[in-house]
Amino acid sequence: MRRFSKVLILALGLIVITAQASMASSPHFKRGGSPTCTITSSGSSASVTCSASLSGLGNETLEIDLTVSGFAVYQCQNPSEQNEPRGQNKVLVGPFTTPTIIPADQIKNGNVSFTTNAAVLTAPTTVSGTAAGCNNDKWTGVNPTLTLTDILLTIDQPAGNRLFTCSKSDPNGLTGTVALTCTSP
Repeated sequence: MRRFSKVLILALGLIVITAQASMASSPHFKRGGSPTCTITSSGSSASVTCSASLSGLGNETLEIDLTVSGFAVYQCQNPSEQNEPRGQNKVLVGPFTTPTIIPADQIKNGNVSFTTNAAVLTAPTTVSGTAAGCNNDKWTGVNPTLTLTDILLTIDQPAGNRLFTCSKSDPNGLTGTVALTCTSP
């Protein structure tokens, strides 16, 4: 009986240690692997992809959500369809979210490098004259010029368990390649 008790205690101890080891992930960005995003803009749209390298992950699916938003400024078109100067209002565009899923089997020894699916923010082709800041609602806002102002990247493992929230904002617009600032809960 005494031998059986020792074996049982040893087995329970091994289960506890194994359970703790499997939960002991400590996710972090690798050196030089913090998220950077590339923005490609053309008139009325902007496309954003972000890349990063993580380590210390568990063996579960990784969910990455990329959210972008901004504003557009429109030209005012009068009822006779002649374009006039730009409207006075910034018309909000977005937010728009694109998910990227990385299955557990693509995470090797707790490590993964990724590039997100592109999040494309596109301004509506036309808006009401009032929304664009034109003379009145008989006018129409046309020919939008989009400015991307906000990027939000969230990383969960598994879905619903937030590892990181990364972001970059500039009310004057984001262009080119930008580094995100990240926090963990």
